Amino acid sequence: MVFRGTITDAPDFDAAADAETLYNAMKGFGSDKEAILDLVTSRSNAQRQEITAAYKSSFGQDLIEDLKYELTGKFERLIVSLMRTPAYHDAKEINDAVKGTGTDERCLIEVLASRNNTQIHDMVAAYKDSYGRDMEEDVIADTSGHFKKMLVVLLQGTRDESGVVDADLVEQDAQDLYAAGEEQWGTDEAKFIMILGSRSVTHLRMVFDEFEKIAEMTIEDSIKRELSGDFERLMLAVVHSIRCVPMFFAKRLYKSMKGLGTADNTLIRIMISRSQIDMLDIRECFRLAYEKSLYNMIQDDTSGDYKRTLLKLCGGDDD
Repeated sequence: MVFRGTITDAPDFDAAADAETLYNAMKGFGSDKEAILDLVTSRSNAQRQEITAAYKSSFGQDLIEDLKYELTGKFERLIVSLMRTPAYHDAKEINDAVKGTGTDERCLIEVLASRNNTQIHDMVAAYKDSYGRDMEEDVIADTSGHFKKMLVVLLQGTRDESGVVDADLVEQDAQDLYAAGEEQWGTDEAKFIMILGSRSVTHLRMVFDEFEKIAEMTIEDSIKRELSGDFERLMLAVVHSIRCVPMFFAKRLYKSMKGLGTADNTLIRIMISRSQIDMLDIRECFRLAYEKSLYNMIQDDTSGDYKRTLLKLCGGDDD
């Protein structure tokens, strides 16, 4: 897996010195937000963890709690989220999505459809550690029907990652998906769940091509015809991220900012979680799909320190 992120390890890193910089930026009346955002966005996640430890060793205080106290609004949420490890950040997002009344299905869909097995396992463990509860149980309690079943399948983190492709099975799966939907009255949702939830990425890409030959329509069009509601949205998200993860996120980012208002939760979640994975690819896909740069869209849609931090995570303008 080639690194295509925008945030890398800072050279000549000194955790204690950074901890002191942050302490000084927050002590006294008001806080030096510019100093905070410059430092946090120019260190990798692993380095931020070292700074948090050094901060406690030097000052006997919890860095995240101090940041929460000093900062406000979306800027606070962004900076505090950057201080968490990827697994704990994902765990918090899922917890926020299911706690209290109502469920943020969009968050569940985006996170669970796009993470690989290791990321899923780490997130489930972080959830247990943070909240003392089982992520799967909480998701089951908050969802229903086929939507719930597919989420449970994804939560197992057992997608085939062997890279071995069996041509006969590709053809069989394509036929089965066709038979489960287009060929009959009604839909065999269990088939869709089993195949889309467990087969490898390479295998499924070939299945989608084969399906198109048999059905004379894309798998996406078939899902739109056969499924509905949150289950349909989840299955489409799975297909999109199987086809191309960076394009999946580029489209989500565009949707989060287009029209009136901004879906800040989505914007923050994606910019943070992809900054050390594939932000460069997402920028490329964004430019390709929307003929404007991600940088420009963030610039037009956000403001203040919040905007400056997001632009640092974006890393550059492609226009």
